Amino acid sequence: MSSSSNQVVPEQVSGMRAMLAIVLPAATAVLVGAFLANFLDVGDISGQAVTATLLSAIALVSWLLGLRWYGLNGMGLRGGRPLTAGIGFAALIWIIFLILRFVFVDINPTALEMRPPNAGRTYIYLLLFEALATQLWAYGLVFRAVADWRGPLTAAIVSGIVFGLTAILLFQEAYVNSLLSIFYFVAWGILYGIIRLRTGSLLGTTLVQSIHSFTAWIVLTPYPEPAVAQLNNLYVAATIAYLLIAWRLWPKQESDYRV
Repeated sequence: MSSSSNQVVPEQVSGMRAMLAIVLPAATAVLVGAFLANFLDVGDISGQAVTATLLSAIALVSWLLGLRWYGLNGMGLRGGRPLTAGIGFAALIWIIFLILRFVFVDINPTALEMRPPNAGRTYIYLLLFEALATQLWAYGLVFRAVADWRGPLTAAIVSGIVFGLTAILLFQEAYVNSLLSIFYFVAWGILYGIIRLRTGSLLGTTLVQSIHSFTAWIVLTPYPEPAVAQLNNLYVAATIAYLLIAWRLWPKQESDYRV
C-alpha cells in the first residue's frame, strides 16, 4: 500500500510531491470551509467544531498521501527513543513558555482554584486537532516531501512556516493576528521542525504541544482576556527564547539528521 520510506525518486517527482503536499491539504480545507458556509447554517455550529472539521480534512489528505508515498516511519510516526527525545526537547520549550506566560500576561487569580469548564473535551480537541492533525500535515507530509526535494534543513524551515501559519489562522490561542504573533508562531513551528529533524518523530512534539496549549491557555485562564500589549511582550520574549533554543539544536553535521 505504501512505498518504502527510503525509495529514491527523481527530482521532478519529488518537487511535484512537495508542491502537492503543501497545496492539496490546504485546498481541501478551503473546499470544506466553502461547503460549510454555503450548505450549512454555520451560525448553529461552534467555531471549535468548524475548525476541527477543517483540520480533520487537512489531516485526512495528509495521512493518505503520506502513507502512499512514505509509510509510517517516513511520516515521522515513530515511537521508542525518537518519541522520548522529542518529548524531552518539546518539554523544555513548554517550561520556558510557562515561565514567560507568568511573567508577561495577567492570570485569573481563581484559575488554579477551579476546574476549567469542559476541560477534558478541550484537551482532546487540542491533542487530536491542533496538535496531531496539524503536525501530520506540517511535520509528517510536508517535512518529508520537502526533505526529499530540497534537503532536511529546508524541510525543517518550510514545515515550521506551514505550522506557524496554520496556528495563527486556526489555533484557539491565536488571540491577535499581529506581526509579532506571526513571528512567534513561525518561530515555534521552525523549532518543532528542528526537533522533527533531530529525532525523526513528530509524536513527542504532538503530545507536548497539546499539554503546552492546555496548561498555558486553559488551566491558566487569561484574566479577563489577554491585553494586546501583554501578548506582544510575551510573543517577543518567547520568539527570542525559541530562536536561542533553535540555534542550540541546529544540526552541525549530516549524522544529526533523522529524516
